[in-house]
Amino acid sequence: MNAFSRRGACPALSAPMQTGDGLLVRLNPVAGGLSPKSLIGLCESALRHGNGIMEVTARGSLQIRGLTAESARLLAAEVDALGIAVRTGVPVEIGPLAGIDPREIADPRPLAERVRAAIEEAGLTPRLGPKVSVVVDGGGQLGMDALTADVRLKAVRATAGVHWSVSVAGDERSAKPLAVVEEDAAQDITVAALRMVAEKGREVHTRHLSERQLNSLASWHSVPPPSVLPDISPARGEIGSSADGSFLASLAISEGRNEGAISPLAGEMSGRTEGGAQERRPARNPIGTFGLADNHALGIGLPFGSMPAQNLINLAKQAANLGSSEIRPAPGRALLFLGLSSSACPTLQAAASALGLVTDPADPRTRIAACPGAPACASGRIATRAIAEAIAKESADLFDTSLTLHISGCAKGCAHPGRAALTLVGDEKGAGLVVDGTAKALPAGYRPGYDAARGVASIAAAIANARHPGETAAACLARLGAADIAELYRRN
Repeated sequence: MNAFSRRGACPALSAPMQTGDGLLVRLNPVAGGLSPKSLIGLCESALRHGNGIMEVTARGSLQIRGLTAESARLLAAEVDALGIAVRTGVPVEIGPLAGIDPREIADPRPLAERVRAAIEEAGLTPRLGPKVSVVVDGGGQLGMDALTADVRLKAVRATAGVHWSVSVAGDERSAKPLAVVEEDAAQDITVAALRMVAEKGREVHTRHLSERQLNSLASWHSVPPPSVLPDISPARGEIGSSADGSFLASLAISEGRNEGAISPLAGEMSGRTEGGAQERRPARNPIGTFGLADNHALGIGLPFGSMPAQNLINLAKQAANLGSSEIRPAPGRALLFLGLSSSACPTLQAAASALGLVTDPADPRTRIAACPGAPACASGRIATRAIAEAIAKESADLFDTSLTLHISGCAKGCAHPGRAALTLVGDEKGAGLVVDGTAKALPAGYRPGYDAARGVASIAAAIANARHPGETAAACLARLGAADIAELYRRN
């Protein structure tokens, strides 16, 4: 661990990333989750070597911040000593209840493992950018519809059994559908698509593939067997002959630089957080109780994805005493406590609430993305978390499910690189307001950071007064217009 990953890369345990508050590492357990004992050990390691804060990201990864070069090495050694195996390579993500949800269409784990192995066997990992990702979604109570990915595989019921819907470049709503195929073909299309991406370079995603390339992927299920594929020159952008005899290699299409590419998706992430994909809420909020075959899972959220490690130690001990066998991080900045009885769930919820965690899916903190900000991060110009807490208390009625607020300590926008209905961003002028944009956009108005919550309260009051019956907060915000919203923020 002699070199740190560059900004925008994925900060793996073996390659921590430099941030404004020291080094950061992100880890995903190979097993999907951790035993309460292992989570306690990880939190204790974060207390010893980091800033004492544990995080769960929007895509469901664990993060530890505030490390130094030496303490990051010590942390990695302790993670190994705890027996926590962490995933490496291209992220192939599955749902947090994968394999144990009685309502899922198919267990996505076998296909996900096959895809991971095929990517490694093809030698694609070093040729792909750090934000390239794959989602394998078996459906069920906590699907992966809201996560974007370069390739999406989703289980669907068919007359001949379970098939897999293959789409690229987006989340469930925005991704381009390619085909519905059997498991073998789903794996092969995925690897073929990633070969095409790798051929174009490490800054490329499937959204950059040409229509010709996407059409070739979509025709997979009707392509003749490899032995009768046409031998057409890859230089002309057609299906090429297979030097190694594999159908995957024959499907790798080479496109010239002058070929038209698909337009980037609106709101695509800039590449600072995980997976190269815009953060969105999961299809169902991960906070709450979920019925399993023989017991229950309880989802508990971390406010703004962050919690003192000691609080999580206390909660994990309580969970173990109540019979929880495993704790899984979940998309939406939450933890799922598995193996609980129906009577144990409310007891653990009460303990979590007393420790400051989120136990109500309607909690306004679930609609606010906030980075560490000042003083925790050297890049932060405003106290983001304090502002977020004040807004959540004073303007709770603003946050229906249509509206997300992003509070960024600086223009990097690490907590939410995509567009948000409202963004507060810190700079030398104070807390700037961006309406329907990102932290990189030019703010429409300013007020002092310590007073930013009052400006948002003025916006919330205006929306409460102007909303039509049945109208969402986001729709009302759009109807009022950016100029009037900015004036409310500045003036009041």
